[in-house]
Amino acid sequence: MAKVADMNTTAPFRALRIHNDENGYRSGIESMLADALTPGEVLVKTAYSSVNYKDALAGTGKGRILRQYPLNGGIDVAGHVVASTDPAFREGDAVLCTGSGLSETRDGGFAEYARLDARWTIPLPDGLDLRESMVIGTAGFTAALALLRMQDNRQSPALGPIAISGASGGVGQLAIDIFSRAGYEVHAISGKTGHFDFLRSLGASECIDRRQLAFSGKPMDSARYGGALDNVGGGMLGGLLPLIAPYGNVAICGNAGGIAFDSTVMPFIIRGASLLGIASAGTARDIRDRIWQQLAGDWKPRHLDRIAQREVTLDELPAVFEHMLAGDSFGRTVVKLDGII
Repeated sequence: MAKVADMNTTAPFRALRIHNDENGYRSGIESMLADALTPGEVLVKTAYSSVNYKDALAGTGKGRILRQYPLNGGIDVAGHVVASTDPAFREGDAVLCTGSGLSETRDGGFAEYARLDARWTIPLPDGLDLRESMVIGTAGFTAALALLRMQDNRQSPALGPIAISGASGGVGQLAIDIFSRAGYEVHAISGKTGHFDFLRSLGASECIDRRQLAFSGKPMDSARYGGALDNVGGGMLGGLLPLIAPYGNVAICGNAGGIAFDSTVMPFIIRGASLLGIASAGTARDIRDRIWQQLAGDWKPRHLDRIAQREVTLDELPAVFEHMLAGDSFGRTVVKLDGII
């Protein structure tokens, strides 16, 4: 175990730091020391991070994600332990962390070093390398958490196809890969029809233009799907619920289509459908361990190299944020960190 004194001995390093003070809301690349990082037992030399929609909101100020300032951005991080005051982690260990307060209440992964809370630091499981873990990141973790919760509630391929809305996004693409690998028939719903061939290559057996969907508006309609993973919310969620087969599950993890939806009790009390909320950032540690073991094993996405459309540096992040918020990004963006070891 490293000595406590070793936790602050690194040279200056670079970080994308976010401020909100008398000079306004701003973010940019800064030089800092490890002793300025938020407290934690595990100091990590960052190898990779990834860019999520939440990161773009935080980095531009278009969404108030941080609950304290200043903080380093980035809700995902993977790297090697430099020092630890927790005996569970030793120098050189490969580890990862997603959510768990990163870039909300503690410094995140857009930095050459990160100090992590040992409670939420995950040893890199056999079957994944550090880069792969960040291609998956929060997006893939969210998709896998949805599958876990659905299966814990008796979802099975026998109930019928799984509809995945927002299928062209990071969560959607990884969900197609993960659910199809787990044995489910996947129907992808997206407004980006030019990406349909790509979505089929990830494992979707059918692709549906969301603009061509004709929800009947009835309290219940013919059961079309065994379950769904909805990244959209709003009218999409309200439209999907009447189409779910008896005892199927709808997992909801996004609100791009709005935070409110219209529905009735009928899918729930007549067909026994379940609506499952997916809150990946605060997932309990035992469930995190279970999911990452699955993602390194039976649920490991088969197309990570194709889903990772882009690899960038810290300096390129502002442009990535703007493209993402404009709807111009596709697939996952991995951030490669090149700091001092």
